[in-house]
Parts: sequence; structure tokens; C-alpha cells
Amino acid sequence: MSESNSVVDAVETEDLDPLHILRAQVDRAVSTLEYLPRGLIDHLRLPRRTVIVTFPVEMEDGSVRSFRGYRVLHNRTQGPGKGGIRFHPEVTLEEVSALAALMTWKCTLVQVPFGGAKGGVVCDAKTLGEAELRHITRRYITELGENIGPHTDIPAPDMYTDERTMAWVYDTYDVLHPGRNNRPVVTGKPLDLGGSLGRREATSRGCLFVVERFLELSPLPGLASVQGAKVVVQGFGQVGSGVAKLFHEAGARIIAVSDSQGAILHEDGLDPGAVAAYKAEHGTVVGLPETRSLTNADLLALECDILVPAAGGQQIRRDNAESVRAKLIAEAANGPLTPAADELLRARGVEVLPDILVNAGGVTVSYFEWVQNTQNEQWDLETVNAKLRRKMNQAVDVVVERWRRLQGEMPTADPRVAALAVAIERLTRITLERGIWP
Repeated sequence: MSESNSVVDAVETEDLDPLHILRAQVDRAVSTLEYLPRGLIDHLRLPRRTVIVTFPVEMEDGSVRSFRGYRVLHNRTQGPGKGGIRFHPEVTLEEVSALAALMTWKCTLVQVPFGGAKGGVVCDAKTLGEAELRHITRRYITELGENIGPHTDIPAPDMYTDERTMAWVYDTYDVLHPGRNNRPVVTGKPLDLGGSLGRREATSRGCLFVVERFLELSPLPGLASVQGAKVVVQGFGQVGSGVAKLFHEAGARIIAVSDSQGAILHEDGLDPGAVAAYKAEHGTVVGLPETRSLTNADLLALECDILVPAAGGQQIRRDNAESVRAKLIAEAANGPLTPAADELLRARGVEVLPDILVNAGGVTVSYFEWVQNTQNEQWDLETVNAKLRRKMNQAVDVVVERWRRLQGEMPTADPRVAALAVAIERLTRITLERGIWP
């Protein structure tokens, strides 16, 4: 059997359905909780509302194409729904539903008063012109109608959407709802439209704060801080490039990064600014002078202190987890590791900081933006970053405390099960305090 066929067979034997993966992770966390009312966790798994829309758009060549969009509101126990909108050809209802549920646990963990939501349109944003993307955005938001709103469900940027997209979301909603303060309907907006300072790099900065705090509380053998650490970043989009820049500024050595076309390595350390400039000119990081080109598989197998998956989901699986040689993995992307990978890495002593903790900086600063919009204020960058660090540190503290407590009862406990246990326990308590209506 060829190596390529064996890899395909290994992947095919692993359940990669995002809803099934999240269920397995939640089940493991629930098993550590002493008491949950019968049937309540089953309710908390289910989305509150699922919206599927189909709409036509006139393309630049005069043809008409139909697009399908989704918006899933998972939970509103703590407040309005909150979650990004992604434009991607592989968007599915299952993926959006899983990400909406993940957002619920994320918001609960960092104590942001939102519930989870997620949306997406099935399209290839890379092949569409600006006018086409604007038309898709406006039609999608119009079709969602009253299913979004400042106190109902608040979108934000996600894969292949950005500040420009969020400006179109805001403008569309504002045209349809004149005479109100509609700025809080969407976050991740341009500063001129009420966006928050620090929002663009919030997910990346939150990742840095989480890793710094975790190593302060639980230093690993040969890795006591970010200073001097060898870091590998998978993905050089907005989050990954921000991670590389901020870790570099904190004293880490970024030895390798990747994008969809491949990876580059420089053992003495890359200059993230030079990498970003090269990618802006050439459309990829591959080919940067004085670097060695690698495959994405090679990148994940590099010996390093910290590996930051900041690309898509399910990047580290049963078939490649054994090749990972990092001491610490920080999930800047949503769902980059499968349960099988978690188990294999845990057995080898590789610590994994979960996505609902590591990438929660984005939704945290989105919350700050929403607060600023509702109060017609704008905070300075120092205030935003200080509030973000405090939120992230508090979340790490409670996760580490729960993790240490669980280790005495469950030797295989890891930060993921601890983070989910904290979030599930909190949401259960809030649900019961409110009472089951009627």
C-alpha cells in the first residue's frame, strides 16, 4: 500500500463530522460534572433556531447565480447570539451548527453575555469581484431579516469576510431599520462606522495572552515563557499573521509559517513584517528569500516549543498527530484537532490549549465594540487591551484551577475537558437560575 493511500484510509476511519466531534468533546466534559438535571444537557446541545436561505445574484458577466446561506442561533440564555459570517465553498449546515455551539461555550467560558451563533454563504470569495461580494452580502442580510439585530443575533467577520463585509452588513441593516442606533448590529466594523480599536488583532492578541498566562501558571519542561520560544504558525491569514507578529514582539522566535500554498522555514527566525510584505506582493509566503519551502505536513512535524494552528479545522488528526513534535499547541483556529489527535498527543505529554479559550479574544473585543456602540463611546487602545488581558487571564485561571482539580480524579484530564466543564457548568447554572419557561 502506498503512503498516500494509507493516509487516506486513516482519515476515512476517523469520524470527522464537526457535530460528532463536538458531541464527543462535550460528553467527556459532562462525565466530570457531579450533577446535571436529566435531559438538560440534551437541550443545551440543540440549536435554538436554524435559518436556511437561497437567493439570486446578478454577476458581473450578466449571468444570474443562486447562493445558499445559513444562520444558526445556538443559545440565547445569556444574551443575544454572537458569531461570525464566513464565505467559503465548503460551508455546510453541520459545520455552522457545530461552530455556533462552540461559540456558546466560548462566550460562557470568558463570561461574555452572549450566546453562540454562526452564519455562512456557500461561495468562493477568492473568485468573486467586490461588487459580487457586496451583492451577496446585502441579499444574505436582507433574507435573514429580523433574525439578526443588536439584541437578537450579532454577526462578525469570519473566514473570507472582513471589515468591508461588516460595513455592508451594517449599511444593509441600517437602511432597513431607519431612525435607530444600529451600530451594535454587527461587530468587526471599520473604525469610521463604530468599530473598536484592537478588534482586528483581538483573536491573535488573546492567543498570546492565554499562552503567556498558562506558562506563568503551568510552565512546561524547557518552556517557561514565550520569551525565546520556537514558534510555528499554521496559517498566515488575519489571525495567523497577527499571532506571528505579536509573539515575535513578545520575544518568541517564529521559525515557520504557512498558507494555502505551502510553508516556509527559517531556523534563526522569520521577520513577520517581511513575510506579510512578501505575501501582499506575491500572494503567498512561499518563495520568501533565505527561507526553505516545506509542505503543510512538514510544517506540522517541525520540532518546536509552541505550535499555533490558525488555519482551518481538523488539521491534526489520527493520521498525523504522532508526527507533531511541539511541547504546547494553542488552537487559534476553531476545531483544528480531532478527539483522536487529542488522545494521541495527551499520551505523549503534549499539552493542548483549546479553541474556546485560545481564540476567545475575538468575541471578547467584539463584546467591547458592542458595549461602545450601545453607549455611543469609543475606548482607547490601551483600555481595550487591558480589559482583554484581564478577561483572558481570568479565563485561564479558572481553566487551570479546574484542570488541576480534575487530574486527581481523572488522570487523562486536559485543558479542553476542563474548559468545557467550566462552560457547561456555568450555562447549566444560569439556565436553572432563570427557570425553564413557562
